[in-house]
Amino acid sequence: MSQPQSRSIWAMIIRNFINSIKPRQFRGTLVGTDYFGNKYYEIPADPSVGKRRDSRWFTPPKKDDFMQEMPAEWESWLRGRRKHPPTEEEVMKNVAIMEMKKQNAIEVDAKGGQMTPLTKGYETFPKRHEYESVPGKRNC
Repeated sequence: MSQPQSRSIWAMIIRNFINSIKPRQFRGTLVGTDYFGNKYYEIPADPSVGKRRDSRWFTPPKKDDFMQEMPAEWESWLRGRRKHPPTEEEVMKNVAIMEMKKQNAIEVDAKGGQMTPLTKGYETFPKRHEYESVPGKRNC
């Protein structure tokens, strides 16, 4: 019978020291850029060395200016909510939808569709004069 391997503190220290000397990947691969100029990088997970999660980060166009805008698709990729990075077509399609909504909002306001101010505390949804809140009953 072979004896069970004992846990030696010195063996663990030496093993950890040797593993710390092994070369690691510090530079990520460029995954993509967005229309703000941010660059996105990733180091994939490697379970064989104990790295279970991907490392993802971005670099802004102006160094040390991390208070910049970022498309929602890229932010969800950075936070690990989506597995694959967004395509440029997907981001541009959502930008076009966003611009269309802004334009529609400007047109509604130009026609006089002003929002009514809140009269009592917090309301769950804004009310407009031109729409009925109860079917068949006009708002006054």
